[in-house]
Amino acid sequence: MTFELDHRLADSSFHVEDWALCRVCLKNDKNWPWLYLVPMREGVREFCDLTAADQSLLMSEIARAQLALKTLYAADKINTAALGNMVPQLHIHIFARYQSDAAWPKPVWAHDIPEVPYDAAARDAEIARLRAHFAAPQAQQAETKGDKTACQR
Repeated sequence: MTFELDHRLADSSFHVEDWALCRVCLKNDKNWPWLYLVPMREGVREFCDLTAADQSLLMSEIARAQLALKTLYAADKINTAALGNMVPQLHIHIFARYQSDAAWPKPVWAHDIPEVPYDAAARDAEIARLRAHFAAPQAQQAETKGDKTACQR
């Protein structure tokens, strides 16, 4: 079977790049720096549907995405969620939050703030910024080193 991204995820985001397990997508909403990680495995709806090796790899890729948002956007908090009520294909939301954002401290889903789509130039700039960060050697290391985690480095 080949991997196919659910059309609702494809329609609401831009492809950034593919990692060992996940497709990395930028959500088309400038309100928050927001990524989707989608394991490129057919028929996976829940974390427990992944093999043990893929579960471990997913956690590493989540840490890598969190580190990117923390580093690039100086967020007050990085939110990470896997809901799947609207789109059953397993996908992880990872997004930056700020105490000054319009929904703080509530969940981003509990607001009436309209989405602000990227124009082509802003989209291309954000994707290039993310790709440059992911290509840097320090971004390749989501595992811990000594007593420091990826987010503490």
